[in-house]
Amino acid sequence: MVQGGPQPVGCLARLRSLGCRVVMGNADWYVLTGGPGAEPETERHRRARAWTLSQLSEADLDYIRSFTPTVDEPPVLAFHGSPGSWDEVILPSTPEDDFRRMLGDADSPILAGGHTHQQFVRRRGGSLFLNPGSVGLSYDHARMPEVTRFDPWAAWAVIDLDGGPSIEFRRAPFDPAAAAEAIESSGLPDKDRAAAWLA
Repeated sequence: MVQGGPQPVGCLARLRSLGCRVVMGNADWYVLTGGPGAEPETERHRRARAWTLSQLSEADLDYIRSFTPTVDEPPVLAFHGSPGSWDEVILPSTPEDDFRRMLGDADSPILAGGHTHQQFVRRRGGSLFLNPGSVGLSYDHARMPEVTRFDPWAAWAVIDLDGGPSIEFRRAPFDPAAAAEAIESSGLPDKDRAAAWLA
C-alpha cells in the first residue's frame, strides 16, 4: 500500500477511513520487516523503504501489521499473489498446472489476487480467479524491469452478486503531471526516475 509511493501517510489514512479488512502484500511485508522476498532487493528498494519508514508513525506501522495474508468475505477469498503466498505470480499465461497448484484447494466462488497488477479473469473449476489490476501502479508486467512505464489510470474490479456473480473491470484516468508533481515534491528517493515513469 505504501512502499515506493509519495504519499504513504495519506494512503493509509484513506484506507483506514474505509473500515475494511486489508490484504497483506509483499511490499507491505517488506516495509515492516525489510525481509527477503521473491524479488531481488536493490539499493533503490532500501532507500525507498527507509524514506517510507521515516514518514510513518508507530500507529501507521501497527495498522499495516493488522493486514492479513487472506481476507475471506464469502463468496470472495482475497489474497495478494495466491492463497498461500504473497510472492506467487499468476498471469493470464500461467500454465494450467501451475495455476491450479498455486490456487490449491481454495474453493470460494471468487478468488481475487493482485500482485501482477494486470486485469484479467480465469476459470478454475467452480471458481473464477480475478486480478482487479492496480490503483496507481498499472504497468506491463511482460516489459518489467527493462522498460518501466506506468499507465496513467487506476484499475479495479466491481463484483455484483445479484444473479451472478458478475465481474466488471473498470479504469479511471488520472493526471500524470499531477502524479509526477506529487512524486517530485515528496522527498522520495530517486524521485526524478519515479516521476519519469509517468512521462
